[in-house]
Amino acid sequence: MGRVSHAQAQANRRRVVERASQLFREQGTGVSVADLMKAAGLTHGGFYKHFASKEALIDEAVTDAFGELAEFHATTLEEHEGHCVEAQQSLIDEYLSVRHRDNPASGCPVAALATDMARDSGGHGAHRTYTEGVQDFAQRLATHDEDGIARLSTMLGALLLARATKDSPLSEQVLSAARTALSPAPQPRV
Repeated sequence: MGRVSHAQAQANRRRVVERASQLFREQGTGVSVADLMKAAGLTHGGFYKHFASKEALIDEAVTDAFGELAEFHATTLEEHEGHCVEAQQSLIDEYLSVRHRDNPASGCPVAALATDMARDSGGHGAHRTYTEGVQDFAQRLATHDEDGIARLSTMLGALLLARATKDSPLSEQVLSAARTALSPAPQPRV
């Protein structure tokens, strides 16, 4: 069996990070190295050729997930031609959608990784990336009246409750109630 080229090694590493990012959001960071490598279509033995430790992969995968989130935020703002209020409302509506609820692997790392990060001692790069990502997300939701933390907390809590009650009518009620609570108040007719 021949050696893998540098380009192929880089592509393999990228594939592992992307799959880990998805699996961590879907199943948590407790996924085994063997399962991660299998999901990436590679052998377990090759893991340490790419990463010094599982913690190093977690750091990189969390960074990748927050990169996807930042890209989504930028695209949403661009789609609304820089109109911040409309972009924020679109972001809120998408975040609190059934589609997002049902697809944690491609969804928001803030919600998906909250429990794992709460258990982390804070010494890893993933914890720092997570904290910075939460701050950035809150800033994107900020209005002239508030810093966005309450809006993000409402969204996050609603998404987690909706996922936890997914097979019940309560799930969609939670999403709907949070969307309503975070929607701008209707303007009175004059």
